[in-house]
Formats: sequence, structure tokens, C-alpha cells
Amino acid sequence: MSPEFAITEHPIDGERHVLAVRGEIDLFTAPELKQVLAESIEAGRVRIIVDLTDTTFLDSTALGVLIGAVKRLRSRDGGLAIVNVDENISKTFEITGLDQIFTIVPTREEAVDAVDPARDAAG
Repeated sequence: MSPEFAITEHPIDGERHVLAVRGEIDLFTAPELKQVLAESIEAGRVRIIVDLTDTTFLDSTALGVLIGAVKRLRSRDGGLAIVNVDENISKTFEITGLDQIFTIVPTREEAVDAVDPARDAAG
């Protein structure tokens, strides 16, 4: 496992939860992200923010983990938003077309708003 890789959890309320990822998300670290996401979803946190502000790289394994999380959350009427400002990571989402699937915003505040259940009710 990459020494700088870490996931920090920041609960907001019973449904909303932030996972801040630091370092590289790749073949070796993606399983840990997958486990933390699964545990959060099983705990009833169905509106998750994945904060990639301190993420330096992600590969196809990481994308697969995020796609799996979105599918699980949607089946529970939940949602996932991604915080990202890194141009290389943005390109990865764009090249794969996943920027059309994920809600990707530049700040954690916007991501929290994007998964707010009140916003769903209003929309």
C-alpha cells in the first residue's frame, strides 16, 4: 500500500458522509476505498461525497470502485458527488465519459449541497 494513501471520514449527518482520499487510488489502494464505501453504505449513509482534493492519481480500478458505489447508492435512492480540482484527474473522467455519470464539483460545500436530500425533493 502506498505510504501516503489515506482515507479520512467526516460524517455530516445520518445520511451524508464525506470520504477524503489522499494519495494515489490504484490497483493496490482501491480495495480499501471500496471497503470504506461499502461500510458507509451499509451503515445507512446513502449520500456520499468523495473528496479527491488531495488525490494525486486514480486509475481504472478506482473508477470501477466509484461506479460500483454509484450503482449501490442509486438502488437505495442515494447519491454520490465527487470533489475534484486536479486537471489530470478531470481528464480521466472526461476521456472515459464518466464526467457524464458523476456529479463532479470543485468544492466540498458544493458536493454536500449536490447530495442534499432536500434538493432532490425540490427537483
